[in-house]
Amino acid sequence: MDAKNSANGYSNGESFPAVNIIQHGEKPPEPARITLIDYNEQQFQERQITEIEDCLQLRTEPTVTWINVDGIEDINTVLKLGKVFGLHDLVIEDIVTAWQRPKFEDYEEYIFVVFKMLTYNERTKSLDTENVSIVLGDNFVLSFQEKVGDVFEQIRNRIRASKGRIRKMGCDYLVYSLIDATVDHYFDIMEKIGERIEVLEDHVVTEPGSETLQEIHDLKTDMLFLRKSVWPLREVINNLQKTESDLIKNGTTLYLRDVYDHTIQIIDTIESYRDTVSSMLDVYLSSVNNRMNAIMKVLTIIATIFMPLSFFTGVYGMNFAHFPELHAKWAYPFGFWAIVIVVVSSMLFYFKKKDWL
Repeated sequence: MDAKNSANGYSNGESFPAVNIIQHGEKPPEPARITLIDYNEQQFQERQITEIEDCLQLRTEPTVTWINVDGIEDINTVLKLGKVFGLHDLVIEDIVTAWQRPKFEDYEEYIFVVFKMLTYNERTKSLDTENVSIVLGDNFVLSFQEKVGDVFEQIRNRIRASKGRIRKMGCDYLVYSLIDATVDHYFDIMEKIGERIEVLEDHVVTEPGSETLQEIHDLKTDMLFLRKSVWPLREVINNLQKTESDLIKNGTTLYLRDVYDHTIQIIDTIESYRDTVSSMLDVYLSSVNNRMNAIMKVLTIIATIFMPLSFFTGVYGMNFAHFPELHAKWAYPFGFWAIVIVVVSSMLFYFKKKDWL
């Protein structure tokens, strides 16, 4: 252990590695929740652990040990766990850095992977994200999450019920399963975004208002964020299936290739949605212009109709004593108003004939 600690930046007098971590805020973080799942084809155990030293006895067991940590703000717990499993200082620093780009790193004794787990918030119709860091060792898998709650419950249920091949496979298959569950959840998110786009396409044509424009902007932001999350993940999976590390077995490479294909499908869908949202902005501008043109047409017709009426009232409003119709009994109803009705009716008939109304 001393040689390994020395290689990872630890010295005998250091309690924790010299990691460049800044603790923000005055309120102390909530204690991390550590869940341990240990299994093979014949046996299984699951429990919450409070002492990191409880993991030491499982390191030499020929079982798959999955340790999940919820709450990377509890930096001391991450540091202790990193010391027990001999993680490099830079790995620990990446784990506690929330906004980390998806990445793959091979440290020979273990493989370090970071990707983003996305969830769709139905209330705000927005994407929530958190980084998931995974360390794959010879007989252990460490997963670090920012908070409680994930998309891995189906994997836990399969382990508990011994369904499928997960209990018969090794740690690399478990890592594949975690990534596969995350990618499958991307499909659910894309389906919800597709429904939003369908609804928005109708509103763009029928109700192009400021709220519609804001929705288009939000969708463009979500598409850009998805693209930044999925494109690097494609490279992570590609590196996993092409690595020469003995930690990834040949049988697992086939499954990783399947996840890679799913990632390509999601990227194609994202690009398609981005084009659709961009075209919706053009449709929105056209709809707004059409509505404005329709309003201007109505106002122009009204103004055109009132132009001769204004002329007549202007003529009969002049202060001259001698008007031919001034002293006639029926001059006002049959003279002025008859002319007004005829002129207005003629103009409306003409506009209708020209299909301007």
